[in-house]
Amino acid sequence: MKIAIVLGTRPEIIKMVSVIDEIILRGHELILIHTGQHYDHEMSDQFFEELELPTPNYNIGVGSSSHGKQTGKMMEGIEEILLKETPDILLVQGDTNAVLAGALVASKLHIPVGHVEAGLRSYDITMPEEVNRKAADVCSKYYFVPTEKSAIKLSLEGISRKDIFITGNTVVDACFRNLEIAKKHIDDIENSSNPSNSFNPSNYSNHSNSSNNSTSPDSSKSSSFSNEILNLLKLDNIITLTMHRAENVDNKKRLTDIIDAIAELKDFNIVFPIHPRTKKTMENFGLYEDLSKLDNVHLIKPLGYLDFLLLMSKSLIIVTDSGGLQEEAITLDIPSLTLRYNTERPETVEMGGNILVGADKDFIVDSANKILNDKSFYDKMSLAPNPYGDGTAGKKILDIIEDSYEKGECKLDSPDDIMDTFTTLMKIVDEDITVSDFEINNNALIRTVFNPAYESMKFPTDDLNLKGMNILYDKMS
Repeated sequence: MKIAIVLGTRPEIIKMVSVIDEIILRGHELILIHTGQHYDHEMSDQFFEELELPTPNYNIGVGSSSHGKQTGKMMEGIEEILLKETPDILLVQGDTNAVLAGALVASKLHIPVGHVEAGLRSYDITMPEEVNRKAADVCSKYYFVPTEKSAIKLSLEGISRKDIFITGNTVVDACFRNLEIAKKHIDDIENSSNPSNSFNPSNYSNHSNSSNNSTSPDSSKSSSFSNEILNLLKLDNIITLTMHRAENVDNKKRLTDIIDAIAELKDFNIVFPIHPRTKKTMENFGLYEDLSKLDNVHLIKPLGYLDFLLLMSKSLIIVTDSGGLQEEAITLDIPSLTLRYNTERPETVEMGGNILVGADKDFIVDSANKILNDKSFYDKMSLAPNPYGDGTAGKKILDIIEDSYEKGECKLDSPDDIMDTFTTLMKIVDEDITVSDFEINNNALIRTVFNPAYESMKFPTDDLNLKGMNILYDKMS
């Protein structure tokens, strides 16, 4: 089987690591297509090498541009490659412009699309990521969702339950895998040198973040472990801070309130790998100089992914406006304070590992201090159940693809039969029957299930017992 993957940003690469590993392990032909939208070809290759991944077969090299121009260039390049390679399936991950471009082009070429991390919704249409993820879901055949909540959202939008697969989130796979690589490299450094006692942040490389939904800050060169990172990891009460979203960085009041909150957190070491654009805005707003003078605030240039993953693992709290970091924080058992008023990762909040603090100065300060000073509160957040699975998402995704391919279902053909008509109905089920049996007996497709006993929605898996449930279903004519 020939499997193509479109990647545009480092968070996508990171989250597709386990899928790529499984494709190679199982002997399938892998076609890696890199859109190259935020950094040069050489740096891209170094990042793949750092994560022990194969170099992409293609790098379109679209560079940074407006959303329309960038997406258009990606579509043109991806179409040319897919026409040449004719893969059996195309995989995309997340919600970037590369995801939109890849899904749209492949679907129009009748190449099945598998959307990894499908079904996320912030319900904020002003976010370009929200537009991308919803459009990609319209184009997809396979929906690999991280949680039941994501599956329910898709089923409510009319996606057939038979195309939705709850796999867990590949970010868990990536954290476990890549943290071991990072620890191995840091052990090599410790064993081969004597770290200096002084921390010099100027030794870190400068760069631009690769995505508005960055899984972690990126470096303009491969992550070079150094004596300085060893000293940084020895700080106590670390708050790792990241901030790059336009709604925070470009809004003077919001940014001022956030920086004022940070300045009040005297009992923490604030490590802030600062995005160049964020730094420039802070300077323009007159916020940078005063913050840089605080002894407990460490303003450093952005770290490489593996360095940053180590820093997160040593942190007491993550304060961020990133979507991906909310997932990584709960995976690493680190309490997270999210500088946003909504999130497409609500499970992290519901499980208790994440608090949406917005740009509310008092809420940020009070929440951070409570985590530091209230052990039971800290324990509750750090021990929050991880809603994103056990680190086997990549394996599950390949199992599903292989099974579909072997059954001859991994294709998009024009219909040969007259379409069925159906009526959408609601019903309270009073018999002891599973979803699968109900559908067979009633020539139906169940869309959603509501459990009145718990006042909650359930995703209609084959073996779910429907007795006492309210169901929404399509009755075929």
